[in-house]
Amino acid sequence: MSYKRIFDVDAWKLTTTKLHKDNMRLQESLTSIGNGYMGMRGNFEEAYSGDHHQGTYIAGVWFPDKTKVGWWKNGYPQYFGKVINAMNFIGIRVLINNEEVDLFKDNVTDFYQELDMKEGILRRSFTVNGKVHIRTERFLSIAKLEMCLIDYCVTNLTQDNMKIELIPFLDANTTNEDANYEESFWNEEARKIGDPCISLAATTKENQFGIERFTVNATMGIVTDNVLSKTKTSEVDSLYAAVHYVYDIGPHGSASIQKFVAINTTRDMSMEQLIPAGESIVMEALNRGYPMLRQEHVNAWAARWEKADIEIEGDIEAQQGIRFNIFQLFTTYYGHDKRLNIGPKGFTGEKYGGATYWDTEAYAIPMYLAVADKHVTENLLHYRYNQLTGANHNARQQGLQGALYPMVTFTGVECHNEWEITFEEIHRNGAIAYAIYNYTNYTGDTHYLENQGIEVLVEISRFWADRVHFSTRHDQYMIHGVTGPNEYENNVNNNWYTNKMAAWVLSYTIQSLPKVSDARKQELGITEEEMKKWQDIIDRMYFPYDEERKVFVQHDTFLDKELRTVSSLNEDELPLNQKWSWDKILRSPFIKQADVLQGIYFFGDQFTLEEKERNFKFYEPMTVHESSLSPSIHAVLAAELKMERKAVEMYKRTARLDLDNYNNDTEDGLHITSMTGSWLAIVQGFAGMRTYNETLSFSPFLPKDWTKYKFHINYRDRLLNISVEQNEVTITLITGAPLTMKLYGKDVLITGEAALVTALTS
Repeated sequence: MSYKRIFDVDAWKLTTTKLHKDNMRLQESLTSIGNGYMGMRGNFEEAYSGDHHQGTYIAGVWFPDKTKVGWWKNGYPQYFGKVINAMNFIGIRVLINNEEVDLFKDNVTDFYQELDMKEGILRRSFTVNGKVHIRTERFLSIAKLEMCLIDYCVTNLTQDNMKIELIPFLDANTTNEDANYEESFWNEEARKIGDPCISLAATTKENQFGIERFTVNATMGIVTDNVLSKTKTSEVDSLYAAVHYVYDIGPHGSASIQKFVAINTTRDMSMEQLIPAGESIVMEALNRGYPMLRQEHVNAWAARWEKADIEIEGDIEAQQGIRFNIFQLFTTYYGHDKRLNIGPKGFTGEKYGGATYWDTEAYAIPMYLAVADKHVTENLLHYRYNQLTGANHNARQQGLQGALYPMVTFTGVECHNEWEITFEEIHRNGAIAYAIYNYTNYTGDTHYLENQGIEVLVEISRFWADRVHFSTRHDQYMIHGVTGPNEYENNVNNNWYTNKMAAWVLSYTIQSLPKVSDARKQELGITEEEMKKWQDIIDRMYFPYDEERKVFVQHDTFLDKELRTVSSLNEDELPLNQKWSWDKILRSPFIKQADVLQGIYFFGDQFTLEEKERNFKFYEPMTVHESSLSPSIHAVLAAELKMERKAVEMYKRTARLDLDNYNNDTEDGLHITSMTGSWLAIVQGFAGMRTYNETLSFSPFLPKDWTKYKFHINYRDRLLNISVEQNEVTITLITGAPLTMKLYGKDVLITGEAALVTALTS
C-alpha cells in the first residue's frame, strides 16, 4: 500500500519543516481546527496564490442547493443540502516595503508548522525572502465557543529600517468548491466600522424552498504592540472590511498584533442583536487578554484529554494516529448543542454536503458513550427525535408508513440526490434504532427510551412493516430493491444485513413497549394487531444462507458472481473507485466495507465464534476497504478471532487513514466520523470491551509491537482506567460505586480500594 505522509511522527503533534506547495490541500486538511461551533481548514493568514482550498464553516449554517440529476424520479428530494463556505475571518495581509507577502510566490525558508493536539493550537513560523521572520499561532476557543484568537508577529531581519503593514480583514467573498453552479451564497447584510471593533454581517442568499436563511456576523478587535510610529486606517468594500496598521520598524525590531474575532449567527439570536452581541464578546475578550483566554482553552483541552486519551507505548505512529483522530472528533462535536450532529467531513471540507449520515449512530456513539458525559450522546439521540417529522415526510414521499430517516440531512428531510443511496440504502433506519438500544444498554438510563425513544422505534418499525413484502412462494417476508452497507452493489434483493436490522428493530420495539406507560402507548396508537404483524415478520423473515459454505449470504445473487479475492487485483487497479468504471465495480464481487460483518459486529452475542470466523474468512478477502468506515469493524472482529496481524493491520489503516492519505482523498477533507474507528479498534478490538446484556466485560491482548496501552472509560457513573502491559492487565475504579464485571469471561468485583491486577491472557 503506497501512501503520502507529509507530517513528522510525534506523540502529541503534527509537525513539518516544509511548505508543501505540491500538496497544499492535504496540508490544509490535516491542520484543520474547530471547536464544535465553527471550524476551518489549516489555511494561512497571509496570501497564498497557489492551488489550495480556503474553507471556513459554521455549525448548522447551510444552503439548499438545487438538486441536479440527469433524470428526475418521483420521490426525489427538492434540494441537495450543503454546508457552505463562510467568511474568511482569519486573514492578515502582510506588506513589506509596499510588497505583499505571498507564500506561494516568495522565497520561504526556515518553515515550521505544528498542530499541537494536546493544547488545541496551530502554530507556524518562517522567513520570507531573507528579510522578515513571521511567527503566528491560532486557536478556536473551546472555553468560549464564539471566539477565534490569533497571535501574529513580524520581525525585521535586516540592518535597515523597514515599512511593515499588517492588514487584518474579514472577507465574505467566498464560494464553495462543490457548488453545482459556481455560486456565491452570501449577500452583505451590515457592517460597522468602530474602534476598537469592526463588524461584518452576511446573509445567505434567497432560496426557492422556504428554508430559513442564515446571517453570520464576525466582529474583530485588534491589540497592537507599543510601536509609537504606527498609523491606523480602515478599508471597506463589498463583503469586506479591514484595518491597516503601518509600522516603521528598525533593524531586528518587530511588529505584532493579536486578532480577536467573535462569530455569532441568527441560529441563536435576532439579526439586530448580532453586532452588539459580537462587540460585547470581543470587548470582554480584549479586557481579559490573550494569555488568559489561551490558558482557559488549554485547560479545557486538558480536561477532555484526561477522560479520553489513549496512551500507547512502543508504537509512536499508532500513538499519533489515535490522538489525531480523537482531537479532530472533539473539534467537530462535543455535545454542546442538540441541534447539531457530526458531519462526515466536519469543518474540514465540503464533500458529502457536510450533513449528517448514519455514521454517527453506527460508529460515533459507542466512543462518545465511553469518553464523554452521557448528555453528549443523549443530545445526538435528541437530534434524531427532533427530526422525526422530517423522517415521516421521507417515508410518505416513497408511499410508505412510519419514518425513514434520511441518508443526508440538516433538518430530518432527505437532501441527497442519488437514488441508489438515498432510497435504497434504507438500512440506516436500523442504525438510528440501534443507537437508542446502545445508549440504554450502556448507561442503564431508560428515561429517553420510555419517552422520546419509543416514538422513534415505533415509527421506524412501522416503516419496516410496510417496506417488507410477503413471498407466498417461500412463505417468508423479504425486502427487495435495496443497497446494503456495501455501496459497491446497488438495487439488490434481500441484503442479509438490511433484513437482519429490520427484524431486530421490530423485536427491540416489542421488547421495549412493556417499559412504556399505557398512556404513552395509547398516544402512539399501538394496537395488538399491529404488534402481531410485527412478530409475524420477525418469525418469518428471510435471511439468505449458503449451506455449503455455512455463511450468511450478502444478498440473493451474490454467490452468482465471479468470486475472487482482492489479492487477485493488480496494485495499479486500486482504489477501485478511482480506477474502474462504476459498471465494472457493480458487477464485481469486491466489497467496499463491512456488510454481513457489520451485522455480526452489532449483534456479536447472537453468533458463535465459528460462525464469526467462517463469515470473516469468506468476506474480508473480498473487501477493498475503500470506505473509511470499513477497517474498524474488521479490526474488532479480527481481534476477537485472535487474528492479531489482521487486527493490527486494520487498526493502522483506520488510525492513520488521513495522516498517511491511504485512499488518496484526504485533500478534500478529513474522514471525521470514521475516526472513531481507531478508538473502536483498540477498546473493543484489542481490549475486547463488550456491554452485552448490560454487563461490562473485557478480554484484552497486547499487540506484539506494543509494550503497553491504557485508556479511561465512563460507564454508568463510574470512571475506569484499563491498563494492558506485557504480562498483566490492571483495572482501576477511579470514581463511582463498586462494579461487578467480567474479565476473560469470569466475574470480578472492581472497587475503589485497590486496583484489580490479573495476568494477561494471550
